[in-house]
Amino acid sequence: MSLRPAWLSFRRYAAATTGMTLVLFSLGVYTAATGSGLACQAQWPLCSDQLIPTLTINPDFIEWFHRVWAMVTGFLIVGVAGWTWLGSFDRRTKLAATLAVAILPLQITVGAITVTVGGLVPGGYTVSTHAAHLTVALCIFTLLALATIWGGGRGGPRLLRIATTIAVAGIVASAVFSRAVPFVTYSPGAQAGFYITGLAGHLGLVATIAYTTEAVRGGYAGIDRSTARAVRAFAAGSMAALVGTLLLGRDLVLYTRVWQQINLVALGLALVCAVGAAWVVRGADGTERRATPVGGD
Repeated sequence: MSLRPAWLSFRRYAAATTGMTLVLFSLGVYTAATGSGLACQAQWPLCSDQLIPTLTINPDFIEWFHRVWAMVTGFLIVGVAGWTWLGSFDRRTKLAATLAVAILPLQITVGAITVTVGGLVPGGYTVSTHAAHLTVALCIFTLLALATIWGGGRGGPRLLRIATTIAVAGIVASAVFSRAVPFVTYSPGAQAGFYITGLAGHLGLVATIAYTTEAVRGGYAGIDRSTARAVRAFAAGSMAALVGTLLLGRDLVLYTRVWQQINLVALGLALVCAVGAAWVVRGADGTERRATPVGGD
């Protein structure tokens, strides 16, 4: 008799963990943007010589809360990998989940270096460590997304439509908060909003590529291989451009007007390619509907 409740499927658990990782990503950005990463007297894992700082909204608390969220999320990620090995999942699902766990210690180490400055590691609060921290986090998020998608069963045209819709909506929403398009002041809150929405778009693109790869290999009703290849190419181009905007969203370069223009071009390219993927998917779906007579005769 299983102790697991009937409603708790792998897909739901893995999706919740992926969502926790998305929130963790934005929390990390907010923590860095507010300068709270320099709080806790540059200590890790303690915070200002305490295990739990004063529970009021201040830099120490923000940094501590980020660490706690990261710890809980880390255990959930280990749970995803464990579930894939204990259950009857295919090799690619196990590999994605296991790789996410394998690079988790690297992310923890870089995070500790980032916030210690002159503590454990002198000069830890630098551009290079921030870049590494963000890149490894994005890899973990992507691997979790793949484990969720692959472990949840076979895709199909409906899921592909949903994925492309999420990609377009996420990229459009991220443009509102992006430093490339000055709709709003690029405050710590706006930066967190940019990464939540941008990563949602990235998640939609990951799902689009995963589902179209399945379609190329085995085919879906209503989505032929040539259509799937076209959608995958659009999604891959969009993802590459979007990752560029995510990197430029942090202070990894001296953000001059030239870099702003590059950022704007990358954001526009990400949106155009995502819209192209969604357009092709809906066009193929419309063709299939028109080709199917009413009543199925």
